[in-house]
Amino acid sequence: MHQVLVLNASYEPLNVCSDRRAHVLVWKGKAEVVEQHAQPLRSAEQSFARPHVIRLLQYVRVPRAVKRRISRRALFARDGWKCVYCGTAAGRLTLDHVIPRSKGGDSVWENVVTACAPCNLRKGDRLLEEISMTLPRQPRAPAPVLFIRLAAQRVPESWSQYLPSLEQFEHAAA
Repeated sequence: MHQVLVLNASYEPLNVCSDRRAHVLVWKGKAEVVEQHAQPLRSAEQSFARPHVIRLLQYVRVPRAVKRRISRRALFARDGWKCVYCGTAAGRLTLDHVIPRSKGGDSVWENVVTACAPCNLRKGDRLLEEISMTLPRQPRAPAPVLFIRLAAQRVPESWSQYLPSLEQFEHAAA
């Protein structure tokens, strides 16, 4: 089963789906094939283009106010699979609340970061100012393209032109 990148009518990346689902969207006239595999989809009597990238014909409004829930995998990917305090990628990574929950901190994208076990232990239940630790940048909710990157087992080279902000995640993960 191949994965297909789904673009909005404005060529904005929306999601990743199976090639079967993509073919049904194209067959029903809800999408068009932007790029296709060299190997077609075959039935007993017909051959169809195997979609690689499709574009919806009707614009789908994506609600920006809806925030995605935090997951460990998405949080680690947002922070480049390394500790935000010391920058190490070795060792066990944990989640750390910048403002501890005991001091009123919530479990939201803007308050949770990736930390290695030693840094998390050192910070403990204190504020950054109390122990002279700093964040290199303020944490924020990840770009939607990160979730597409995590949904795809492997991001094909041909998708890069439709996922322009993907490079920042590739360099951060390296």
